[in-house]
Amino acid sequence: MVQILSGKETAAAMTESLRKDAEELKARGILPALGIIRLGRREADLSYERGITKRCAAAGVEVKSRALAEDTSGEALLDLIGDLNADGSIHGILIFRPLPPHIDDNAVRNALLPAKDVDGVTDASLAGVFTGSSRGFPPCTAEACLEILSHYGIDPAGKRAVVVGRSLVAGRPAALLLMHRHSTVTVCHTRTRDLPSVVREGDLVIAAAGKPEFLGRECFREGQVIVDVGIHAGPGNVLCGDVNFAEAAETAAAITPVPGGVGAVTPSVLARHVIEAAKASGPFCCAAPEN
Repeated sequence: MVQILSGKETAAAMTESLRKDAEELKARGILPALGIIRLGRREADLSYERGITKRCAAAGVEVKSRALAEDTSGEALLDLIGDLNADGSIHGILIFRPLPPHIDDNAVRNALLPAKDVDGVTDASLAGVFTGSSRGFPPCTAEACLEILSHYGIDPAGKRAVVVGRSLVAGRPAALLLMHRHSTVTVCHTRTRDLPSVVREGDLVIAAAGKPEFLGRECFREGQVIVDVGIHAGPGNVLCGDVNFAEAAETAAAITPVPGGVGAVTPSVLARHVIEAAKASGPFCCAAPEN
């Protein structure tokens, strides 16, 4: 019978540990705090903000939201980022994206201090993922995939891993994190020739293609571990992932559900990054970003 890799169970275990870390910081006079910047009132952003706030509160992390109008200028947004960079009471900054089209996403991302970039969006943070250094933080979604594996005692070392998707949010950083844990990694995508045969080679599969139920029965074989990053509104508004769960579960050794999988762990990873940033905060935490 297939093992269900529950993100909710993983997140619950993380919350217990994070709460203890936060209490230790508070005893030293440090209150871990996340600054959220949101432009406009998209329902998806509001829902995500509520989820983050709830998870952070459970972990002992304060959330301070800054809501701006959707037509806020790029200059005003950069000014706010500069203020939060310099605010010693804010240890992590999360900017809801995508940004409105009139704002330069690249300039906004890279205005963040890597030390406060808790969602791993700056070029410096991504370079840290590439080199395996401690500079910045990995993207939360990518790290959540590895966190689930760790919780269930699944060691990627020596395994053949196939990552389907090459985004900077999930696919590429997940592949690098797996490499740092000694997996042999193949990265493929929607244009890969004979994709099913490539995916079947994986002992471990991370699906992050961004297409609902893109990977079906023909992509899988007996005994694989499948981590599904996707979340989409399928037929009848029923949530589904990038993997056809029913078909993949016929042969998988273990699989994450959707919902209740990777998405349930991502806010806990974010909270951990804020706590880690608070631990590292010191006299140099507000230095200007490098050019």
